[in-house]
Amino acid sequence: MNQKVADYLAGHRAAAMITIRPDGSPHAARCGIALVDGKLWSSGTRSRRRTEYLRRDPRCTLFVFGATPEDQFSYLSLDTRVTVLDGPDAAELNVRLFTVMQEPMNPPEGSLYWNGEPLQLDAFRRAMIDEERLIYQFEITRSYGMF
Repeated sequence: MNQKVADYLAGHRAAAMITIRPDGSPHAARCGIALVDGKLWSSGTRSRRRTEYLRRDPRCTLFVFGATPEDQFSYLSLDTRVTVLDGPDAAELNVRLFTVMQEPMNPPEGSLYWNGEPLQLDAFRRAMIDEERLIYQFEITRSYGMF
């Protein structure tokens, strides 16, 4: 990932995630993304179709949207290969991701927002476990766009 891509991703969190169905057709879903320790992550669940598709074929395109009225027509397309991180540390990885994503929201000390409400970190971790949340980690193979 070059510095221009990293700089754009640092300020742009809304994306469309395009995976490949078994018949070869695209499947698109909106998602939130963030750079965590230099790696591009998003959150999902074990039961999502995109997770099923990625386990079969790890190729994915991310279309990152402009974030403000001033850059509403900017975009960044990323061709990627995805690793699904769903081990015993998945809840803690989600804490790391949502901490980065929610930094501008200033959640109350020791909590993160979930479903519009602040949850203490232990309750947040429990919600991640209950929902079988995992992390999609994107390895960028090509980037292009107007950004």
